[in-house]
Amino acid sequence: MDQGPQSRFGPDVRIDPAAFVHPTAQVYGDVALAAQASLWPNVVIRAESRPVRIGARTNIQDFVMIHIGGATGTIVGEDCSITHHCTLHGCTIGDRVLVGIGSTIMDGCEVGANSIIAGHAFLREGTIVPPNSIVMGAPGKVVRERDNAVANAMNAWMYAQNAAAFARGDHRLWASAAFAEAAKAARARLAALHG
Repeated sequence: MDQGPQSRFGPDVRIDPAAFVHPTAQVYGDVALAAQASLWPNVVIRAESRPVRIGARTNIQDFVMIHIGGATGTIVGEDCSITHHCTLHGCTIGDRVLVGIGSTIMDGCEVGANSIIAGHAFLREGTIVPPNSIVMGAPGKVVRERDNAVANAMNAWMYAQNAAAFARGDHRLWASAAFAEAAKAARARLAALHG
């Protein structure tokens, strides 16, 4: 009998019971997914010779591809949002980072905590992004410094709530008045924690 994603992906993939994995996600090799992290439709993660680690409450959105580099695994911190159609390849992403739609982050890159990588940015091999940065362009460059911790943690909180809703068959959580009220309270809590 199928025991869910853990048995579907094999013994090297470790998925916390509180994580959400959409049925179309494909995960192979040395991969660990922490509590309340989420993999959305058509995510592909492969870790044949190096590890991939996804931190707590981090969301990996639709059509994201995560692979390892020749000499580096891929590590994604806590409370991150890796948005639609991104590619992460052998890089390290700090806590509370948002990677914008269609971005590519290559081998050996390190993105500091509380940063935003703008949509369609391309970070060349070995790029180092300091914490609290906003990066744009191809090749990606820091265009501004700003602490994005609250906004990025809030986005991750929204996805963690949505993942729990999807797991119980509720695909419209974000449209509810109760969610709007809960989001206000969460934003105030995160502002007190990270502000």
